[in-house]
Amino acid sequence: MTARTRLMNRFFLPRRAGRAARLGYAAVLDGQTVNLHAELPDSVREADRAEILLSRRHQRFRVPARVYAARDGRLLMDAAVLLGAAAGGVSVTPGRWKLRLRVSSGRRSRTLPLLLVEQTTPLSGSTGPMKYSPITADRYRLGRTLRGDARVVCTKAAPAAEVINVYIEHARIEVDLRILGVRADAPWAELVAAGRSVECPLDEVEPDVWRLEVPLAEMLPSTGQREHWNVMVHTDGRAPLRLARRLHDVQTPERVFAMRKILVSPLRGTLMTIEPRYTPAGNLRFTCSDESGAE
Repeated sequence: MTARTRLMNRFFLPRRAGRAARLGYAAVLDGQTVNLHAELPDSVREADRAEILLSRRHQRFRVPARVYAARDGRLLMDAAVLLGAAAGGVSVTPGRWKLRLRVSSGRRSRTLPLLLVEQTTPLSGSTGPMKYSPITADRYRLGRTLRGDARVVCTKAAPAAEVINVYIEHARIEVDLRILGVRADAPWAELVAAGRSVECPLDEVEPDVWRLEVPLAEMLPSTGQREHWNVMVHTDGRAPLRLARRLHDVQTPERVFAMRKILVSPLRGTLMTIEPRYTPAGNLRFTCSDESGAE
């Protein structure tokens, strides 16, 4: 236990227990929705209305919350706060946002801190928590102050190239992708294997969606050994971005998003097996094998 945590648990939390709502569950689900469940202090006897307040500097947003009585008479609160204007939610900007609960009864209202005593531990399994918004790749996570107050920390998307879809036909492979976190007016792709590279254009098939036609004829192995091709996306004046699929919640993308391999004839008299796949890190990779003996 860190000194900061000891100070919070031994000094601040005992002194604030009767004046704050205590969160029993707090997590960011689907990468952009904050789910909250809290118990109100005994000093709150009734509440007709409730709302979550998000504030940072001079910005403030209100989101409805539900307050209800448990069987033992305790007042409980549930709320779901959708974040991000692109998702139709609260348009939070990068930074740390305070989370508080306002409860009202008649004309009276009261604002309560939301205490995050313990971080909610996600369940283990084939899927895990979404770390990033699937729409913008912005990151939202829950933190807490030294006094134990819950807060939302918003971080803008880092530059990335994200796979949208892979189309595999009899003798053709196309990849649709998005470029996140950086402006890209005229991007282009580069397929890279050991000691080899092939430059490819990207066509904008709809706003902010780019399509790559995989150059199968130029990917025939030159040594007779299997070759592994990675895809790098270039934007003006920046380091290339490795094309990957990371905006998901699965633990094993190489298994869950497995794709079929195909046998093609990229050049007359040759056969090549090409297998599109994802690495454990989510990077898109094409493994090519020279099938000798073709007529």
